[in-house]
Amino acid sequence: MSLKMKPLADRVVVESAAADDVSKGGIILPDTAQEKPQQGTVVAVGPGKISDAGSVIGMSVEVGDLVLYGKYSGTDVEIDGNEYMIMRESDILAIL
Repeated sequence: MSLKMKPLADRVVVESAAADDVSKGGIILPDTAQEKPQQGTVVAVGPGKISDAGSVIGMSVEVGDLVLYGKYSGTDVEIDGNEYMIMRESDILAIL
């Protein structure tokens, strides 16, 4: 997939995984009761953070990585009808 957006500095664009619409007990959940997912796929990566010395510190994540992020991390945006989150690399907790 080609995204028409390039994040700046140490920012990452993540496409969130779909929320579960059935609970572990088998109960179908309405949209209002579904918990926001905390994992997704990286679709775009910025060049990296600039250090105090002026050099670029590379990113640890790459496009295609499945990542786990904080519950209240990032900013939701909609591009071409798809929903994404833009967050700093430091908001990512782990690569799955």
